[in-house]
Amino acid sequence: MFAFLLVVHAIIAATLVTVILMQKSEGGGLGMGGSPSGLMSARGAADFLTRATAVLASVFVVFSIVLAFYAASRSGPAPLDTSLARTPPPAAQSAPAPVAPAPADNGSVPLAR
Repeated sequence: MFAFLLVVHAIIAATLVTVILMQKSEGGGLGMGGSPSGLMSARGAADFLTRATAVLASVFVVFSIVLAFYAASRSGPAPLDTSLARTPPPAAQSAPAPVAPAPADNGSVPLAR
């Protein structure tokens, strides 16, 4: 079901892009003229394309929200990613203090002069 909704959403997006590109802009756009009367006259085409853009944009936004809710409800709560969490350093074990060697009895060793 999700894949079907995603395909329909992609079709809506492609149609929206096409309708937007067909509109005449100040620079001329991709609008191709037409007969001076009827639906595809300059004014009729502009009204139709403007309304089509508004409807397709609204449907696109609603579909985006529905897909987001559907995807969130399918997967359940997302697990927390702890891969970058800092772990506290291991507790420093108190090593026994080094024992100083006993002073040597220098009386038995002859001193060199």
